[in-house]
Amino acid sequence: MKIVVATHNENKLREMREVIISETGLSDSDFELVSAGSLQLPDVKETGVTFEENALIKAQDVARRTGLPAVADDSGLIVEILGKAPGILSARWAGKHGDDKANIDLLLAQLEDIPDENRGAYFRCAVALVIPDAQGGFINKIHIGDMHGTIVRQRKGSNGFGYDPIFVPTEQEGTRTSAQLSAQEKNAISHRGKALRMLVKDIRELCA
Repeated sequence: MKIVVATHNENKLREMREVIISETGLSDSDFELVSAGSLQLPDVKETGVTFEENALIKAQDVARRTGLPAVADDSGLIVEILGKAPGILSARWAGKHGDDKANIDLLLAQLEDIPDENRGAYFRCAVALVIPDAQGGFINKIHIGDMHGTIVRQRKGSNGFGYDPIFVPTEQEGTRTSAQLSAQEKNAISHRGKALRMLVKDIRELCA
């Protein structure tokens, strides 16, 4: 079974594969995850106003183009003191999509005078699985996961991507950022890992 992940981010593809394999007991011979980028599919405009809407938009576009089941996620950082921003604008908070350094620099500057006790935040991820049906429509399944924590003042760690170097999850011992956790540690508590684990039953049934 081939499943297309609606992303051009190979880091995200790798995380999804690791979580699905560890939670389903499936192997690479049971299913194949490929990225939209590897198939030269274009990025679709994320016109939704929620993570759920954007995940469905992306997954449905890929399923429509390929005729294959598609998985998409939309995720972002929600900072309480900023009125839940950056939210769905997380990847382009500084203006250019995917410029992690600029996004972090801007966020740290915005929070510079905010006391540590008011720097609470959480990552949210919506994961959608879209399956084309025989009538030309879609079967849509969607799940949401959160990871709560705090924004620190300096980058720490070199793992992960996005805002990981400045985010300390509460669901861990110590004060390491997400970028200081191993892939296994991060997947166990991450917003994407939680949403994907809820999607595991759907993936297992699809590959049966």
